[in-house]
Amino acid sequence: MIEFDQVGHRYGERVVLDGIQLTLSQHRVAFVGVNGSGKSTLARMINGLVLPTTGQVRVHGLDPARSGSAVRRRVGFVFTNPDSQIVMPTAGEDVAFSLRRSGLSRSRRAERAAEILAEYGLDGYADHPAHQLSGGQKQLLALCGMLALDPDVLVCDEPTTLLDLPNKRRFLELLATVRQQVVLVTHDLDLLDGFDRVVVLDGGRVAADDTPGPALRHYRKLVE
Repeated sequence: MIEFDQVGHRYGERVVLDGIQLTLSQHRVAFVGVNGSGKSTLARMINGLVLPTTGQVRVHGLDPARSGSAVRRRVGFVFTNPDSQIVMPTAGEDVAFSLRRSGLSRSRRAERAAEILAEYGLDGYADHPAHQLSGGQKQLLALCGMLALDPDVLVCDEPTTLLDLPNKRRFLELLATVRQQVVLVTHDLDLLDGFDRVVVLDGGRVAADDTPGPALRHYRKLVE
């Protein structure tokens, strides 16, 4: 469970979030809103990348501001640009790097990395140069790197922005299969039909909070 208790945030004099009160317990939750609405800031608070100016965030009872390391062990984060997350030369080495603190031997880390790649659509790519993968494959690799850590929560901040439509759909289909609670920040409204809940942010506040149909109708009225 993820809780936002009267959360606010400022950048200087600019109010980014104001009085956010939410409890997220559903399996798949999406944040939507225009640029500058506060959705990415709110998502980044889940693993302590951004800390609230006022109020408190709790992830499974832990406050990222006080227990950042413990929270980050439970929360995986996938960014818009996978190149910002890929750090090793090959796809297999990159996933194995995520397992470096797992206690597994080097050979077992390599085996486990190959298993994870195969499970999420990159079978046979363990030795492929990571930065020579296609855009869709790179985003799958970033996802594999996070899932290798077996977190409880997976936060994805506009992960489909750089992908074409087939790869967007493929990525979202994979998110539907993971056991983790998924929090997705997105502008791709047509891909949210299967989500449990959509939170619409406008001007740093919650403007709608419902199942996808009603929430997205409200959002479309806002942008019109």
